[in-house]
Amino acid sequence: MKNRIATIALLGVPLFLAGCPGPNNSIDPMAKEIRAPKSAPAVPKPIKEPISEELRVRAKSVIDEMLASNDAFIRANAVEAIQNTVGKEGAASIKQALNDPQPVVRFAAAMASGTLQLPQTKSTLWEMANADTDPSVRVAARYGLHRLGDTRLSHDLEKSAVDVNKAVRANTAMVLGRLGEPSAVNVLRTMVNDRERAVRIQVFEALWRLGDDQGLENLVASSVSQAPDDQIIATIALAEPRDQRVSGPVYSNLVSDYVETSLAAARAMGMLGSDAGYTIAQGGTRSPDPRIKVMAALALGAIGRSDAQPSLTRLLGDQNPNVQLAAATAILQLKPPKV
Repeated sequence: MKNRIATIALLGVPLFLAGCPGPNNSIDPMAKEIRAPKSAPAVPKPIKEPISEELRVRAKSVIDEMLASNDAFIRANAVEAIQNTVGKEGAASIKQALNDPQPVVRFAAAMASGTLQLPQTKSTLWEMANADTDPSVRVAARYGLHRLGDTRLSHDLEKSAVDVNKAVRANTAMVLGRLGEPSAVNVLRTMVNDRERAVRIQVFEALWRLGDDQGLENLVASSVSQAPDDQIIATIALAEPRDQRVSGPVYSNLVSDYVETSLAAARAMGMLGSDAGYTIAQGGTRSPDPRIKVMAALALGAIGRSDAQPSLTRLLGDQNPNVQLAAATAILQLKPPKV
C-alpha cells in the first residue's frame, strides 16, 4: 500500500484529494479498527441551517495560512483548495505558487491555472513548459497553456505518454482526460496496458472523463479490487464526470468493509448529487485517525449539506493541518439550504 501512496505523491496530486492527508500515511488492509456498516445507515432529513459567513471567513483564512506552510504537500493542497472553492478570486495566490521551489506545488498551480483559465499566468506557464526542471510540471504547464488557447506544445503530450518515469506517464494521462479533446482517446488507448497499476487507473479515469466505456468498465472493476487504495481512487474517479449511470457501483461501496472506501463512496455519491453517504461521513468526523477525518470532511463538502457546519467547525480546529485544510475546503463547498 505504501508504494501506491508514494506514487500518488510523485504524481503531484494534492494528497487529501486522493483520500490521503500526507505522503507517509498508508492504508493497511488488515487494520479495520473502524468498521464500515454492513448496510448503509439511514440519512436524517436536512436541517435548514443558514451558511455562517463568519465560518466561511475562517475557512478562507485557514487556506491562506496553509499556503505558507513549510510542508510542500500542504501548500499544494491549499492551491487545489483555492481552485475548488473560491476559484478566480484566488488567482494571485495561484500565480505566486507557480514559482514555488517545490515541484508538487508548481504542478498544482499549473493545473489550477489551466482549470480556472487564468490569463495572467500564461507567460509563466510558457516558461515552465519549456524550462522547468521537473517533467511532470512541464506536462501540467502544457495543460494550462492548452486551456488558455495556446496549443503549440500540446502534441508533446504524446511523447510524455511513453516517458520512462511512471509519474510523468500518469500525469500525462490525467491531463489528457481533463483537456476534453476527443482525439486524446487514441493516445490513452495505447496506455491501457501500462506496466504500472497506478498509471493504468489514471488512464481509465481519463478515458471515462472523455466518455469512453472501456474506461468505465475498468474503473468499475478497480472499485472492487482487493486493494483498498485502488477502490478509493476508482470510486471517486467514477463520479468525476457526474454521470448517473455509475450510481449503482458507487452506492455499493458505501457498505465496504473498509471505512476509507465507504468514505470515498460517500464523497462520490455527493458528487453525483446524493446525500446517501451523509451519515457515514458524519461518523468519520469523530475518528481519531486524521486520514479518516480528512476523507470525512471532503465527503461532507461534496454532499454540500449546510447542517454539516457543526462537525466541520470542530474539524477546522483540529490539531492536524491536513484535517484543518480539508474542513476549510468543505465549508466553502456547502450549499445554502433550499427555501
